Amino acid sequence: MARYKHIDTSPRFLPVDLARQLLPGTFEHALNHLLDHVIDVSHFDARFRNDETGASAYPPAMLLKVVLFAYSQGIVSSRGIGRACREHVTFIALCGDSGPHFTTIARFVSTLGEDIARVFAAVLAICDRQGLIGREMFAIDGVKLPSNASKRRSGTRSEFERQATKLEAAAKTMLARHREADAKPVEPDLRAKEAKRIERLERDAAQIRDWLVGHPEERRGVKGSVRKSNRTDNDSAKMATGKGVIQGYTGVAAVDGKHQVIVCAQAHGTGSEQELLVPVVAAIKGVLADDSVITADAGYHSDENLKRLAAMKVQALVADNGMRKRDERFATQGRHKAAPDPLYDKSGTKKKAATYQPADFTYDPEAKTCVCPAGKSLYRHGSGGIINGYAVVRFEGAQRDCLPCAHRDRCLRTPGKTKTRQVAFFKGKATTSTESHTERMKKRIDSPEGRALYGRRFATVEPVFGNLRHNKRLDRFTLRGRTKIDAQWKLYCLVHNIEKLAHHGYAQ
Repeated sequence: MARYKHIDTSPRFLPVDLARQLLPGTFEHALNHLLDHVIDVSHFDARFRNDETGASAYPPAMLLKVVLFAYSQGIVSSRGIGRACREHVTFIALCGDSGPHFTTIARFVSTLGEDIARVFAAVLAICDRQGLIGREMFAIDGVKLPSNASKRRSGTRSEFERQATKLEAAAKTMLARHREADAKPVEPDLRAKEAKRIERLERDAAQIRDWLVGHPEERRGVKGSVRKSNRTDNDSAKMATGKGVIQGYTGVAAVDGKHQVIVCAQAHGTGSEQELLVPVVAAIKGVLADDSVITADAGYHSDENLKRLAAMKVQALVADNGMRKRDERFATQGRHKAAPDPLYDKSGTKKKAATYQPADFTYDPEAKTCVCPAGKSLYRHGSGGIINGYAVVRFEGAQRDCLPCAHRDRCLRTPGKTKTRQVAFFKGKATTSTESHTERMKKRIDSPEGRALYGRRFATVEPVFGNLRHNKRLDRFTLRGRTKIDAQWKLYCLVHNIEKLAHHGYAQ
């Protein structure tokens, strides 16, 4: 029978040249070359004051190499990174077998701040020199991810006040009941459990009161509306996603259309995409060329955003909610839609209207007459008007017909207060002297050139999120605070850009 050599995988001491473990053409080789020979990381030196006294520190370039390579492998835990630096040969080669402790790695990641923004800009400049940025089209989109914050600890100040009062009342009730039972024989274990529960209720109430003292103002949005605060991470926000409501941040990326290089990465504690478009465009203004076009989906569309982009003299294609309905290519999209998942569909069933709707009235646009469901003719109310930019024809019933009518309960919402029924019929878009920014954008995006250019948006930005979320296993942010989350989001986007450099033969 055949004989084979014995393969021994037990631990042993081997003479290994660590530098040769970083093979040319790989991500780790490009990463090592960038941080050792190209990118200036001297701004990290301001962190240390050990030039004369104190112990020597780990080089920031080495820690950054280890963290970025770990993120590229889907390892985000500082303990996991520290363990890999002791056991994995590539990590050992990157850190020079120095084996940094996991607390050192955790503190380094959580304090990156503006330092990582400088590294991101330096890598972006190298991508530009390598010809990876085309500047023809930039696609902007975002991804909502949960963070290290409790969704149950979200609310307004009034909700926190009620919660603290409720906890204090529950603790008082249990304490009174506990005192009444002091004279009765009770098992020691039950008595200890009750005491611990009372202590926990009082502690939770005290924590809420302390938070309210430290945060005297409500958290407000851009337009001044009150937003829910979070006692775990007040920079995070509750956001609705396709998988339910999460407590986290929105990671926004602006991606160049030539080689899918991320030119801007920001993280924000809001689920409103309309608020994020202008800050991202302002951040990439220096990268844009005169003929560059910004593309974004309907979530970023608002007339105010289009007005500000026009003031910034930025060419853009921002879709509106009705773009696909106007495109004949999507005429049969309804047949391809999957049935709603009952586990995640929170919309519920539509309720039948309690009162008569305009469709229940007989309207003749030629004769401009209207008859109600009771068979009575309505008077035309003035010359019409404009509602939300659409021209309407209004009708109103006569008191002699409406007051004694048997259909009042079905025709009027408040029959005891309202005397007559009014109804309006839309005629179409009103013609105004000045064309809105939204109307101009619709014409631009519905043109053959606009549809062709906007059609490239999906293939530009979505593969980037697929790479980060699936390949790099980015399913949540692990830190707290917008500054730390923004740095962690930039780290992942740095991994993506360095991969682009490695795949195009950089540093071989």
